Amino acid sequence: MADKQALRLPLPEKTVHRADDQPLLHARHRRPPPVVFLRLLFFGTAAWMFTTHLLWPLILSYPIFGTPSPQHPCSCPNQVHQVLNAPDCAAMQAVASALDIPEVPIGRLAENFLLTIPWNESAVAASRQYASQPHLAGSEGDLQTAEDFLDLLQRELNVSAPHCPPIYPAGSIASRNATLSIKHCNDTNAWIDIYYPVLNTPLERSLQIVGDDGKVSWTADLEEVADPADGDALSYEKAVPAFHGLSYDGEAEGRLIYANYGLKSDFDALVEQGVNLTGSIVLTRYGGNFRGLKVKAAQELGAAGVLIYSDLRDDGTVTEANNYTAYPHGPARNPTAVQRGSVQYLSVYPGDPTTPGYPAYENSTRVNGTNIPSIPSLPLSWVNGKFLLDEINGGKNFTVKLVNHVDTKVTPIWNVMGVVPGHIKDEVIVVGNHRDAWVLGATDPSSGTAALHEVVRGLGALIREGWRPLRTILIASWDAEEYGLVGSTEWGEDFTQWIDDHVVSYINIDSAVLGSRFEAQASPLLSHFIRNTARELPHPTNASQSLWNATRDEGALHGVHDDADARALADAEAQAADDVGVLPLGANSDFTVFVQRAGVTSLTSGFRSTRSDPVYHYHSIYDSERWQEMYGDPGFARHVSVAKLLGLQMIRLSDSLVIPFNTTHYAFTLASYLDKIEAQAAAASIVADFAPLRLAIRSLQLASFVLDHEKFAAERFLKDALGYPKDNKTFTEHDPDLCRRMRLLDMFDRRITSNHSATRANVFGPVAHVTPSAAVSGVVTPEYQDTLHSTHTTGALCSPRTHRGNDAWPRLPKFPWPFPQPEEPPTTLVRAWALVRKINKKLATFERGFIHTEGLREREWYRHLGVAPGRWSGYGGTPLPGLTEAVTIEKNATLVAYEAERLRMAIEQIAQRIRA
Repeated sequence: MADKQALRLPLPEKTVHRADDQPLLHARHRRPPPVVFLRLLFFGTAAWMFTTHLLWPLILSYPIFGTPSPQHPCSCPNQVHQVLNAPDCAAMQAVASALDIPEVPIGRLAENFLLTIPWNESAVAASRQYASQPHLAGSEGDLQTAEDFLDLLQRELNVSAPHCPPIYPAGSIASRNATLSIKHCNDTNAWIDIYYPVLNTPLERSLQIVGDDGKVSWTADLEEVADPADGDALSYEKAVPAFHGLSYDGEAEGRLIYANYGLKSDFDALVEQGVNLTGSIVLTRYGGNFRGLKVKAAQELGAAGVLIYSDLRDDGTVTEANNYTAYPHGPARNPTAVQRGSVQYLSVYPGDPTTPGYPAYENSTRVNGTNIPSIPSLPLSWVNGKFLLDEINGGKNFTVKLVNHVDTKVTPIWNVMGVVPGHIKDEVIVVGNHRDAWVLGATDPSSGTAALHEVVRGLGALIREGWRPLRTILIASWDAEEYGLVGSTEWGEDFTQWIDDHVVSYINIDSAVLGSRFEAQASPLLSHFIRNTARELPHPTNASQSLWNATRDEGALHGVHDDADARALADAEAQAADDVGVLPLGANSDFTVFVQRAGVTSLTSGFRSTRSDPVYHYHSIYDSERWQEMYGDPGFARHVSVAKLLGLQMIRLSDSLVIPFNTTHYAFTLASYLDKIEAQAAAASIVADFAPLRLAIRSLQLASFVLDHEKFAAERFLKDALGYPKDNKTFTEHDPDLCRRMRLLDMFDRRITSNHSATRANVFGPVAHVTPSAAVSGVVTPEYQDTLHSTHTTGALCSPRTHRGNDAWPRLPKFPWPFPQPEEPPTTLVRAWALVRKINKKLATFERGFIHTEGLREREWYRHLGVAPGRWSGYGGTPLPGLTEAVTIEKNATLVAYEAERLRMAIEQIAQRIRA
């Protein structure tokens, strides 16, 4: 540099000319004499040293180069930090922080450390905290639980206390910044997003039998009758009247017709028998499918209203007929218990009915929902249901009058979010549980909330030990799940592109414990992962067995009387599991928007009730802490087991060098799905050519075999580069050298990902300046509308400070030898990590290959061609839904061919991507 600068010094005007009239420097100006050269070299080097050591760091300290400048304490979400773009600057910071690393638990040590944290008494205390009062979505009690969970995240994750509450209206700059800046955060963070869906609450309700003379002969008592033995149920007996969420406001009068479970097959049987349902009131029992689809089927056949009751035949052997006493004095059903619940048409689309496919902001444009009923309905207890059944069986012809008036309005709900940044910030593991309940909700959802509470405590303990996950972890406490997966769906629709770009997997926990049998639902990519992690944990009540052995457990309350039809229905549901024993995902919890809409590999698990377990009072006032501690899980051993499993799965998904997805199992599961569909098509006499689809599946199987070998080789290559033991065992002692190498890995990962930033969401793009009032209130002034629209569509938003792109960032010059150089990752480590990142990209996007932009026929919100909730089941998952329903429901050979071709193309594209 000094030589070049010397040659560019101004020269005297004296020149000589050649014959061609071109100027030629005089000989004495062509080369500096040796003394001058040495002098220039000395002073140039001194100036260069002064610039790099003193002047350059001083320049970089100014806010224009990205160092945070003082600003209003509430001008951005709490603890959202600027991350330097320049790879060299990131490298310098990472190396500097690696010089003094405390010993931290890693690998198996981190897993074992977390497994020591969940304990019974803490889980009981958490359950009592959240189930001590009603917390219906949108209520004051619901807001209190949101603030309680936010306090938990701030306390355990060591989030610095903000100057103002981090509660942001959805759609505001602050709300969007909180999520979109996750990739750039180095510190933990927690906040609340407020969405504004349309919900309803009950007003006037009644049910009467009216004689031919117009006189009322019977009036039902629609409310549950509490017993003093359950103090919480007694205290809140009238807090949330028995009603259906999102039910139609209206009145109906007609003759009563019984329709069994209200399945599509039940209504088809009535039609075949010549029964005319027009203008009738339909009586059905709970079970078999989602309650909203019972109303939908009746409405499509012209019914005027629907009544749904709880039937003792669905309680298995735990009935008074088998000499079991009713709750609260025994394990059988309280005959006055009523199951509240949403009657949204869940299989059409979930979430806010008035904002399908886009988020429910306070000022969102709203439409008339097409996934809610247009006829009224009411839930009934066994006492009322039995009375009406006796009247029907007695041959009486009578008229029923149903009144259901509800208050339907835009209602605020609160999603609580917490972030634990990882070394790899563009790969995120989301862990979620919904928090709202119909009344007390000690089981649904507070058993899951208590388990997540223990996991958060475990994360906090690890963080205090200096641990940081390899991938970022996002904790979510969803709201308004009970109305139709509202909180998670609105957030998913709000951050669709961010989820697609960053989320690797979603772990869901809903009701953690309501019986004795462990059950899991998941994408086939995670079937083996669930079984393997469950096998590593002890059985909650039998130390000689593993948690996975609990998949065969059943209750101890047996008896002679057990309804055969109800048992057959329960057995049929269990047959849907794959050969590992994991059920497909439907739409029965908050994983729906992740897997069905975005193609994010997901799982959910917990203990479910069998026909010989104490009767769980679903969505009743008797879903209380007393029932949970006395009958559901005495001692909370199962709560702790679920918490440990959830924590182990979270740590392993976030810390595994290669994402533990089994694509080969998925490919072979597809073949088994196709076998069943071919059998169904043959039984329905549908002629279809499935050979091209089967060939595509076979191609995917072969490509997956190759990927399996690549995964193994890449992981071994990276472990060797990081210094892992050759015997594939994890470390049993703290290893500061490995920690240092992981920091270098973190540094180099920033280098790799920065090269691809232009092709991903423009996270390093320009950012609007946010005024303090706008950030706090969520009010976006007109001059910022364009920026907000841009960030909404592209996912571009980072901390509201001056930010420059990679190319604009000034690079620190390197010192020449013999000055010390910043430590660089070894070339082997660089190559190994690049290879692992490439393979992980294939694994993370495998499930997304089934997402089709046109969605499923007649329910376009659902986009996953591999699995979806059954059109007439709602809760349960239907594999290959478009093809399956073309065979079983439409019975249309042309439609079968169309769906088979869509699947073939999707599967071939997945195979091509994993071969690349």
